[in-house]
Formats: sequence, structure tokens, C-alpha cells
Amino acid sequence: MKATRLLAVTVLLAAGCGGAAEEQAAFTMTNCGVKVTFDAPPQRVVLLKSAAVPYLHSLGVMDRVTARAGQYPKEYYDAATLAELDKVPLLTDKTDTSGHLQISKEIVISQQPDLVLGEVDNLSRDTLAGVNIPLIEEPAMCPGSTSVPTFDDIYAQLDTYGKVFDRGAQAAAAVTALKERMAKIQTEAGPASGRTAAVLYPTVGGGVTYAYGTASMAHPQLEAAGFTNAFAGSKERVFEVTLEELLGRNPDVLILLHSDGDPKAVEAALTGLPGAEKLNAVRTGNVMTQLFNFTEPPSPLSVDGLERIVKRFKPGA
Repeated sequence: MKATRLLAVTVLLAAGCGGAAEEQAAFTMTNCGVKVTFDAPPQRVVLLKSAAVPYLHSLGVMDRVTARAGQYPKEYYDAATLAELDKVPLLTDKTDTSGHLQISKEIVISQQPDLVLGEVDNLSRDTLAGVNIPLIEEPAMCPGSTSVPTFDDIYAQLDTYGKVFDRGAQAAAAVTALKERMAKIQTEAGPASGRTAAVLYPTVGGGVTYAYGTASMAHPQLEAAGFTNAFAGSKERVFEVTLEELLGRNPDVLILLHSDGDPKAVEAALTGLPGAEKLNAVRTGNVMTQLFNFTEPPSPLSVDGLERIVKRFKPGA
């Protein structure tokens, strides 16, 4: 399959080949401000992040994934998705202390992909473009993104992947099913409770604690669960936060995100901080640990995460 980054390339080829344009069914999308054009659905996909998995499963195209790298916690997936993932060779699951994948360009290129999903720090879009390999990142994870995500972004991304893989009917059916689930979950959540909540990412073993503002999926997720985001005043996606600032806001509920490992260690990374016992959420036991992709970035897993939050914190729970 030939994939190029610029629609202009497709246009020029068509102009030079007479009627060739009529034979092509090119689809162009804009991802992180860059135009990406496909003249056929991808057949060899390499995953560098796990966020796209539920989308690909919904569309029935996991068999196009020829290799994967990074962490794929089993808690994210149902039996059918796990069976699909088990068939995909794992290149590496090596990450740094922040959970970021470490993989070389040579390893990825050797797989001869016609699409890479997920951008990592040491393997950029531009690097792959140099060898004519297109990359799609989840829009919320694009560098410099400050837009406020919503659950509608999940439906839009399903539609986009449906076009990329020529699975429009499957995408439409998946969107309908997700909207029905959302309606059911929000009915269960009930009206806004008036309680405040914060979504944090503690560093296990000591270090920085991060909080999530309105440019993160944590914000609409908290609102859908009936909470007020304690950091709603921040337009950033994620930022460092001190215990003093947490105490100043003193949220009623804390949701702690992590990439892998022992949830108890993640909780202890926050509750073990000197003075953390003064936090309302800690005193009342309203602390929940959740895997990262159950919140970020927007995906069908965010709906799963919302459902978990509602079940944990709904009145009377």
C-alpha cells in the first residue's frame, strides 16, 4: 500500500496520469495539524500505544495489526480483544519511569508497516515520514493540544478510523452502541452531586504528582459522573501539583491514574505523602485507582472508566 502525508502528492500524481484519479479512493485526514492521505485501507499496522485497540476491535480490523509495542494491561480488554492481542507479536514493552515507550526506529521500520498508531518520544512522525510510513496519534495526545475534549470526540474518532479502514458501517454501529451505553451510565450517575473530585497521576517511588485540567478527558469524565473538577480552572491537560495545592482545593474524591503495576503502590504514593491524611478524600476513603487509558485519551475505554467511577462513587455505593 502507498500512503503519503500530503494530499498534494495525490493530486499531482492524478494530474500526471490522466484518469488515474478516478481509480483511486483516497482518504485524507488531518492529524495533529498534518495531512495524512491513504489510497487504500492499511494492511500492516504497528501499534506503539494501546489507545487505538478498542477502536480497531470495534471495527473488526485487529487482524491488520502485525506488531505492537508498549503496555497492554489485561484489565482493559474483554476476552475477544485479548484473544486478538495475543496473536500480535510484542516487539518490546520497555518503558521509562514515566511510562513512555522506548523503541528504536529500526525495529519499527523492519516490520514494514503501512500505518503506525501512536507517537513516542524517540520515534516521531517526521522520522517515520522520512521513510514514507504514515502515523496517526490520538487527537487529544497531539503536542500543544488545548482543546477541551468531550465524549463526542470518541464518536468522531471511531468515524475517522472507519474511513481509514473502509469500515463505515461498523463505525456507525459502534457509535450507536456507545451512545446507548453513555445514556444508561449517566442515568445511573444521576444529577450533579455537588462533590468535587480530582484526577491525579502520582509517581511511584517518590517524585512529582500530576493533576489533570480541562484539556484532559478527565474533565468531561468527572462531569459525566456528577462531580465538579477541582482543577477546572486550569486549561492545561496535565501539570505538576503540590500537596499544599491539593490541600487548598481539598477534593471530596480522588481518582489516581497509573500505567501499570500494583494499584496499592500507586495509592500509597499519594496517601504516604506527609500531610496527605488531611485530605478529605483520604480521610473518608474516597480514593480510587484506575489504569490510565480508562480516562486518557478519549476512547471507548473512557466510557468503561466512567462506568467504573459511577459504580464506585454513586450515592449509596
